[in-house]
Amino acid sequence: MCYGQTGAGKTYTMMGATENYKHRGILPRALQQVFRMIEERPTHAITVRVSYLEIYNESLFDLLSTLPYVGPSVTPMTIVENSQGVFIKGLSVHLTSQEEDAFSLLFEGETNRIIASHAMNKNSSRSHSIFTIYVEAHSRTLSDEKYVTSKINLVDLAGSERLGKSGSEGRVLKEATYINKSLSFLEQAIIALGDQKREHIPFRQCKLTHALKDSLGGNCNMALVTNIYGEAAQLEETLSSLRFASRMKLVTTEPAINEKCDAERMVKNLEKELALLKQELAVHDSLANRTHVNYDPMDEIQIAEINSQVRRYLEGTLDEIDIINLRQIQEVFNQFRVVLSQQEQEVESSLRRKYTLIDKNDLAAISAVQKAGLVDADGHLVGEPDGQSFGFGVASFTAKAGKKPKSRKTMKEQPSSSARKEGASSPVSGKDLDIFTSKTQLTPSSKDGDVKDMLLRDRETSYNETLPLDTPKEELHPPRPSTPPSRPVAFEDFKSERGSEINRIFKENKCILNERRKRASETTQRINAIKKEIDITKEALNFQKSLREKQGEYDHKGLMIIDEEEFLLLLKLKDLKKQYRTEYQDLRDLRAEIQYCQRLVDQCRHRLLTEFDIWYNESFFIPEDMQAALKPGSSIRPGMLPVSRIVSLGEDDQDKFSQLQQTMLPEGPDSISFYNAKVKTEQKHNYLKTTMGLQQAHRK
Repeated sequence: MCYGQTGAGKTYTMMGATENYKHRGILPRALQQVFRMIEERPTHAITVRVSYLEIYNESLFDLLSTLPYVGPSVTPMTIVENSQGVFIKGLSVHLTSQEEDAFSLLFEGETNRIIASHAMNKNSSRSHSIFTIYVEAHSRTLSDEKYVTSKINLVDLAGSERLGKSGSEGRVLKEATYINKSLSFLEQAIIALGDQKREHIPFRQCKLTHALKDSLGGNCNMALVTNIYGEAAQLEETLSSLRFASRMKLVTTEPAINEKCDAERMVKNLEKELALLKQELAVHDSLANRTHVNYDPMDEIQIAEINSQVRRYLEGTLDEIDIINLRQIQEVFNQFRVVLSQQEQEVESSLRRKYTLIDKNDLAAISAVQKAGLVDADGHLVGEPDGQSFGFGVASFTAKAGKKPKSRKTMKEQPSSSARKEGASSPVSGKDLDIFTSKTQLTPSSKDGDVKDMLLRDRETSYNETLPLDTPKEELHPPRPSTPPSRPVAFEDFKSERGSEINRIFKENKCILNERRKRASETTQRINAIKKEIDITKEALNFQKSLREKQGEYDHKGLMIIDEEEFLLLLKLKDLKKQYRTEYQDLRDLRAEIQYCQRLVDQCRHRLLTEFDIWYNESFFIPEDMQAALKPGSSIRPGMLPVSRIVSLGEDDQDKFSQLQQTMLPEGPDSISFYNAKVKTEQKHNYLKTTMGLQQAHRK
């Protein structure tokens, strides 16, 4: 962090002179060192992201919001705290894979900073800026699930100033007031951090201290650069800056490595460890002559065998149940619970077949029976049941009133009828036949597939090849209008004349894209229908399985015996899953084609707009004496002459870069990324200035 009086050289310390690589500041050097350290660590996969924040008049601004893929934020940015630290909600964070990209973002944000001029500094920064580098390092070995995250905050504070010396007025005076106020709050936070007896640190007094909460006295290493004047006239401000630095030295920090765990790698390591432990258990069992022990989860056949053993143990035909492992013990107790529940249900159903059960707590039912004369006041029966006919009485069985479970016969008939309704009585039902026919109608034949591939190749080759953009052989052109037409009107003319070929290819690609999307939608509907049918079949199959488990139909070898209805359900489920996989594969292929067609449409749209811009500028903004050079047969083809070179015929940017390469690169071989980013940033801003100038001239 750089702190000091206005005009003392804080911004120069952080940025340096961007025109000269040797005089670069801390920010470019830090970025270069980060990427150099990444190259020295081939054992780690390291990602770097950057952000650039500006605090101007106690408001947060994103200095990288001018990039075309970011755009201005609709909601204002806010400072948010969580367990991970402090971050700015709404601030754009950009991934940088190489040094040149990071320099481009740095130069882009630096040109967007707010500056002003006063008596002490011609280019005074009127805002605090925080350039943050986020580093995340993952080990390339799968065994290490931990990764390290780091954050580097490079802060360029706005300078404190005395209004009597700077002579600020108007807007600059308001900015100076906010700057001095935030720096005062920063000093208060530093004093509180240096005092060991203070419990509360006033971080929330201003946006600057709140945004730097985890960097001031937190889990970090901090370096403060104090910029001072060497003149006697500024002695008082110099002493104030040095006092701030001495207070900062009292702040103690305890930096620690921020290690986190990758969940995916941790799961893989645990699976690997589990497999090794299973192998070790197998070795111990073989040494102890326990070769039949299995530690895997029990399947349905093993559970059914344990159920059979429990039933035989309760009936007395089996003396004891052999204990094998812990899973088997747990399953034995579970099957005891199942058998007990089934016996309770059987007892209750048998009682309900012979008696009408009334709950003693249900006073309304008891009073109704008493009114009917079937039970006396003491709750005893009136009369005796005649032979095998039904009798009425109050049973002591604790059952819920109104609970009437169906008999086994009724339960067995219900799934059969429902299964027949769903088409489970045959391996291929009518609904299945409908799905097969619809699929056959929508699946393209081999000939259609060849035509589809040929169309896609034609679209790609028609876009990649050079489009005929030459004007007709006629040399008679309509006179240029005194006032250029509006861009929408000119765009329609362009699509019908010079850009007709590009427009035709664009429309054809869009039609193909819409057709693929429609087919994908139809395939998705079929997949949903098949999934619904699979769920219905699974429900019927589960019911049959539960009914079979209640009946306990197993032979002496422990193998399952299923009836024909359950077998047909299994066949149907197998066929439905096969259809589902086939349809899903078709959907994946269609999605790949949609993505490819979308890319072609985007390329054609971009080409159409680019050619229109070239045509519009050359047709209405190039002077008439320059039009002769653009006629057919000349050495200059349309689009080769940018409008910026016609308006400003200065030295070319490429010539400047060539001169820089000849003079600077021998002295600094590592400066190629620095100068590349600088030239690209200048070219972008020159283009924007020229475009704005042309628009203003057009309005005049």
